[in-house]
This record gives sequence, C-alpha cells and structure tokens, in this order.
Amino acid sequence: MTTLFLDRRDATIGHESGALSVRGADGTLWRAPVAALERVVLRGPAQLATGAIAALHNAGCGLLVLSGRRGEPAGQLLPRGHADAAIRLGQLSLALDSSARGAIAATVVRRKLLGQATLLRTALARRADRRYQLTRGLAGVLDALASLRTTPPADLPRLSGIEGAAAAAYFAAFVTMFPPSLDFAGRNRRPPRDPVNAVLSLAYTLGTFEAAREAWAAGLDPAIGFLHAPAPGRDSLACDLVEPLRPVLDRLVWRLFADEVLRAGHFTRDGEACLLGKAGRMAFYAAWEGAVGPARRALRRGIRPLVAAARDRARLSYAVLGTSPEGASDAA
Repeated sequence: MTTLFLDRRDATIGHESGALSVRGADGTLWRAPVAALERVVLRGPAQLATGAIAALHNAGCGLLVLSGRRGEPAGQLLPRGHADAAIRLGQLSLALDSSARGAIAATVVRRKLLGQATLLRTALARRADRRYQLTRGLAGVLDALASLRTTPPADLPRLSGIEGAAAAAYFAAFVTMFPPSLDFAGRNRRPPRDPVNAVLSLAYTLGTFEAAREAWAAGLDPAIGFLHAPAPGRDSLACDLVEPLRPVLDRLVWRLFADEVLRAGHFTRDGEACLLGKAGRMAFYAAWEGAVGPARRALRRGIRPLVAAARDRARLSYAVLGTSPEGASDAA
C-alpha cells in the first residue's frame, strides 16, 4: 500500500505503535502501518491527532486534506524536503532568467501535447464512430506541436497561445469520447457541473498533490514555476509538472466511464455542482491507485533534469560570487 484514502465521516485518526489508528463514528477500529505509506488523502470531517501528523511527517508521508461536500483542497502536508538549499536557489535563478524559463515552459507544453496526441490516437483505434472528430482534434494538436518548433524559447505569450489552441482542438475531440447523457461539453470547474468534470477535477487535484510532493522531496520549491508564474496560494511548479500528466489522467477518467466503473447513479447535484458520491469515490480510489504508477514514474523522470539544471545554475552563481555551495570562499 502506498496511498491511504480516508473517506469516513467523523473518523478519529491517531498513532499507536507505528501505525495510524482510524476509529469510525460507530466505534470500529482499523490500523495502517505508517512505514507502508507514501501519501494519505483525507476527506470529510475528521479529527487528526498531532501524534499522527508527526508520524506521517517523520516517515516522509504526504497528507492532502479535502473538505466540504465538494471535496475541495483545504491543505497539505509535504514530506521532509531535500536539505540542499542550493537546488532551490538554482531553481529561482532559472525562473528569473527569461530564456531558461521559456525553454523549460516549452518542454512542459511539448510533453503535454505529445500526451494529448497519444490519447487521441488511442481513442481513434477504439472509437471508429468518432473518427472525424478525433482526427480533427489530433490534427489540431499536431499543428500546435509544429508551431512549437518555430517559437523562440523566451516568447511565453506565444507559447501560451499555442497551448490554448491545442487545448481547444483536444477538448473538442475529447468530449466526443463520452456519451451525450453525461452532458460533458468541455472543461468547467469551481464547481464542476457534470460527472466527467467532477472526476477530472478530483484526478487533477490528486495529480497536483503528487507533483508538489515529488518536487519538494527532490529539493525543489513547488511554488516557483516556469509555465505557470508564481502566484499567491498556488503551487506553480506543481501545476507545471502535472501538465504532461493530464492526458494520462484524462485517459483514466475516460476508461472509468467507458467501462462503466463510474455511472450516472454515482453522482448527485448540489445547485450547479455535480458531486461524486461515496460509492463512486471508492471506485475511483481503487482505480486511481491501480493506474497511476506509470504517471508517478514519469513525474520523477521529468523532475530529475530540472534538479540537475538547478544544481548547475547554483554552481554557476556561486562561482560568480567566489563561493562554494558549502559556503566556503574560493578566494580565501
């Protein structure tokens, strides 16, 4: 087990003898060894003891809290981060360099578009009845990829325009992969207004948490992004890192509905909002943990070059200043 989903109303969560103890409102008790966990996702009103929080942190386990009927992100606890501050200094230097920032942002967009093209090709092989729409969407994504090759790295506005054009073409095709009864006409959120968007929002939230956790563990600052500029209350780097994974998450959501793992009966409405019910969430959690492994590995592979680039930039900065990363003056 690497992820523990705690979705029990009024649960009390403590720590005893190396294990989380989860006591339900009805008095039932369940235990999970902390050493086996990498992340905990907590949803619903619950009491979390400080001893449990400390145990998760000391074990390097991340915690994501989702609150309210709509399960929106309310907070997160990241594991103990990498101790080398030079990585974060190098990351900041890269983010302040328009050319370096643009090159990293372009790489993020290119990987995302390649993933979108792969998903549409997969859908083409399965949905001959949607060939026209899927072929048209794929052509739009491929045109955007071609435009990337002629875009100067520092031209972030043009890069954003290319990404936006690709997203429009992609989603115009993606919506046709779902039955009309789901009322999925495109991406909407805060609140999501149809079943597909409700599940996409949950998948993207978990994906962004994965990205923040991995970035922090590798020594990067999740708030300092490249494609996404830093903004108050936003993990901009995590948003960058999850972009290439979105098509992977989109495919998971598509298959959940196509295989009828999730059905209309799993959803309710709260005003404009479409809510995924408890039974649907349990089905989603099981599918998520079974399918997200490749995405996690891809995320780690994507982080390694950024960490290396940040280290190199930090060494260059220290050399200009006549110091070493350890603080010793080369001039001395």
